[in-house]
Amino acid sequence: MYVAARGGETAIQRAEHLYHSMLGKLTLESVHTIQEQMPYLLDRVMGEASLYAPELAALALAQTGGDLYEAVLLLRAYRSTQPRIAYAAPASAEDVLTVRRISAAFKDIPGGQILGPTLDYSHRLLRLDVLDRIAVEDEPFEAAEQPAPPVYPTVADWQRTNKLLPAIETDQIEPVNIPDVTTDAVLFPAPRAHRLQALARADTGGVLALGYASMRGYGLIHPTVNELRLGYAELNLTHPVTGAAFSAGRVRVSQGEVVNSGGTDDKSGFKLGFAATLGWNEVKLIAGATLDLEMSSHDPHPAHTEEFVMYHTEPVEASGFCIHFKLPHYVTFASSLDSVRKVISTFYDTDKKPAAEAAPVEAQS
Repeated sequence: MYVAARGGETAIQRAEHLYHSMLGKLTLESVHTIQEQMPYLLDRVMGEASLYAPELAALALAQTGGDLYEAVLLLRAYRSTQPRIAYAAPASAEDVLTVRRISAAFKDIPGGQILGPTLDYSHRLLRLDVLDRIAVEDEPFEAAEQPAPPVYPTVADWQRTNKLLPAIETDQIEPVNIPDVTTDAVLFPAPRAHRLQALARADTGGVLALGYASMRGYGLIHPTVNELRLGYAELNLTHPVTGAAFSAGRVRVSQGEVVNSGGTDDKSGFKLGFAATLGWNEVKLIAGATLDLEMSSHDPHPAHTEEFVMYHTEPVEASGFCIHFKLPHYVTFASSLDSVRKVISTFYDTDKKPAAEAAPVEAQS
C-alpha cells in the first residue's frame, strides 16, 4: 500500500481541508441517508472490503465523497484493526431467505422463477418529474394472495440428478480450517477457496472487464445463467460457553452460477462456474462465475489465467499502485531525463557530429 510522502505539511493540511469543505459537513443524518438510499452501492463497498457493516460503509462513502476506491480502502483499513472472535457455520443456498431467484437456462425450474426486486424489465428513463417537483407517488400494490416461499432448491442439484452436471462430493471441514485469502500467502495454483474469496472481494469493474472479454470471444466461455439468487443468510454461531447454536443476525448475500457446454471427463455435457459475494451484485456474479470457468479451463487465454485474474482484480492493490504515480518521482524522472539528454547529445546533435559523418568532398573532374 502506498501512502503520501511528508513535506510541505501546511499545504497538505490545507489541501485536505479544502477537500472536506467542498463535500460539506459530515453528519449522522447524511450517513443514514446514504445507507437508506444507496443499498446497492453499499453492497459493492462491503463486498470489496470483505466487511458487512452497512453503517460503516455509508460513513466511508460520505467521508470520501463517493470515491469508491477510497471508501473500500477505509473499510478494509478498519477491518484490519478488528479481532476475529468467531467463525460462522457455512450457509447453504437452500437455507438462504431468498427474495430473487431466476434462471436463463430453464423456464420452469423447481420452485419457479422469482423476479424479486429488479429493474431488468423496466424502461431506463430519468425521472425528470422529480426535478420539476411534480412527481407522483407510485400506486401501492395489493399483497399477493399466496406469498412466495422463503427457501428454494437449487437448479444445479436438479441438473445433477438428471446427469447434466457431474456429481460432487462435499468435504466436511471446520470453518476455522478453511483457507483464508486475507491472511494466507497467495500461491499458485491457488486453493479453490482462495479463488472464490478473491472473486468475492474483487473489483466489480475489473471482474466485468475480464468476464466481458471472455464473452466477446477472447476466452473459451459463452455462459448461460444457470441460477442467480439474492437473499439473506443467517449467521449461525456456536456459543463459546454452552456450545449451543444460535443466529447472530442476517446479512445480504448473492450467488450466481453459469453453465457452458463442452463436456467434462465424465461426459456430463456441461461445466459449472460459481461466484458469491456479500451484498447484492448481479453483474459481478455473472462475470465472476464466467471467470471461474475460464480459470478452470485446460488452456485459458493469458488474461484469464488464475494468477492474472486474481492479481489484477484486487481493488485496493490495483488502485493503490495506479494512484501512487501521483506521488513525487523527481529523482527517477531526473535520472531518465539525463539519459535522454545524453542520447540526444551523442547521436542527434548536428553541431557535434563525428568527423566520419561529415559531408564527403566532391570529386575533381
